[in-house]
Amino acid sequence: MKVPVIAIFDVGKTNKKLFLFDEHYQIVYEKSARFLETIDEDGEACENLDSLHLSVFESLNEVLKNEKFRIRAINFSAYGASLVYLDGEDKPLAPLYSYLKPYPDNLEQQFYSAYGSQEKIMLETASPALGSLNSGLQLYRLKYERPDIFEKLKYALHLPQYMSFLISGNCYSDLTSIGCHTYLWDFKKHDYHSWVYNENLQTKLAPIHSSEEVTLASFMGKTYKTGAGLHDSSAALIPYMVNFREPFVLISTGTWCISLNPFTDTPLSADELNNNCLTHLSYRGKSVKASRIFAGFEHDQQAKRIAEHFKVNSIVFRTMEFDSDIINKLKADVNKEYPFSNDQPLPKVSAFQLRDLSGFENAAVAYHQLIADLIHLQYASTLQIVSTTITKKIFVDGGFSKNGIYMNLLAAKFKDIEVYAATMAQASALGAALSIHKHWNIRPLANDIIDLKYYSANDTVRI
Repeated sequence: MKVPVIAIFDVGKTNKKLFLFDEHYQIVYEKSARFLETIDEDGEACENLDSLHLSVFESLNEVLKNEKFRIRAINFSAYGASLVYLDGEDKPLAPLYSYLKPYPDNLEQQFYSAYGSQEKIMLETASPALGSLNSGLQLYRLKYERPDIFEKLKYALHLPQYMSFLISGNCYSDLTSIGCHTYLWDFKKHDYHSWVYNENLQTKLAPIHSSEEVTLASFMGKTYKTGAGLHDSSAALIPYMVNFREPFVLISTGTWCISLNPFTDTPLSADELNNNCLTHLSYRGKSVKASRIFAGFEHDQQAKRIAEHFKVNSIVFRTMEFDSDIINKLKADVNKEYPFSNDQPLPKVSAFQLRDLSGFENAAVAYHQLIADLIHLQYASTLQIVSTTITKKIFVDGGFSKNGIYMNLLAAKFKDIEVYAATMAQASALGAALSIHKHWNIRPLANDIIDLKYYSANDTVRI
């Protein structure tokens, strides 16, 4: 008897994956692909749309032939801030431009001259000013730099919705993609921002489709229930929203460490926006307050620096145990205090960047100091979006959830909130599967898909 499953395409910048989840949300099949980037007309690196297209069809065709599984539905999660431009015949008109591509100063000045100050737009769209990472500005750029392409443009689809289009043939927009640092969405009006209407860009954005609904799509002679796709960071929050009712904050750790609070309606302040805060829209259209720091990247760079200085293999840090005596000794040394105060802007990097490694006894002491410095920065970042009176739990997933030093020090900082390391398989892919649960899965939602490890606030640790 074939196992009923949902197929999820999870597209990251580096890895493109296909997962099959069974009715218990266990991964029963996984395939990963990587392919070389191409370049756009300016010589900038960008996603290879042809390879992506081919990979989707080949991998889906492969699992459809597999006698073990019966696919009931298909959905997608993918990175955001990337648009695919389709013409009237549903063919891509241009490369999938990278969100890292520098944004022209003259166009930026033209935009703000027409529609108000940068701070005004940031506040109204709940997004920091990020250049090409504001995908609405990418569409604005296309209109003024490539009017020949813009004239032929039928729809600009965010990447998750383009993935869905490849299978369903339907063009949709989705709130998780629209509502994440795009400059497109007015969070007070709950509609596209007025500048979008003034530029008549709403006609180039496909109709909004609920993340919880599906359409019927035919592929290889069979019909499948197909979701519209989700922005991966919003998808990763869904397993927690499904499993927990008490107010919580999720710290999703990786290259970026992103704190997410789906239980607050407090508007962002100008200071918060300047400190790398923004607001997402959840898969149900609710506001999710977020803050982020580049802590994973800094950790990797500084751990390498420590390893080279003390001539050790950096792999030792992966299993290094928490030592409260080291932390308390470091704290007692006034020369190693973290130089941050509440009336100063949040630093881009931790204090460890400027520390002289020769002042540390060994690699273990230096590494504890690195994590302590990162925790000070993490605490300041997360505190901006914590509802101090109602937040009951903090969940940490990703790389730092496996770091005992990080977890113990985070618990020591948030003494009045329960802190947990959370482990689950492929959070964004799992979230995409859960978002359309009612359409393919006859079983009740599983409540054991997240493994939790509690870290108590250690009153003996001074940080």
